[in-house]
Amino acid sequence: MPTILRKGPYRFFFYAGDREEPTHVHVEREENVAKFWLEPVRLHASGGFSRIEIRRIHKLVADHAEELKEAWDAYFHS
Repeated sequence: MPTILRKGPYRFFFYAGDREEPTHVHVEREENVAKFWLEPVRLHASGGFSRIEIRRIHKLVADHAEELKEAWDAYFHS
């Protein structure tokens, strides 16, 4: 599970077995884990986060989408 980014209480990562899925990122804080598709950025699973927090996380994912996609490509297409 490579960690791609840390912002505040959030850890952005993907699983090594995610290769066959569309480009996405998991976002974790404590026991909550959300999943966002990256092309285009949209929520796939809220994983226990509140709607307010999901909006905050969505903005972080959108703001760092290029960096997250580059990390995905580097890991899965190297």
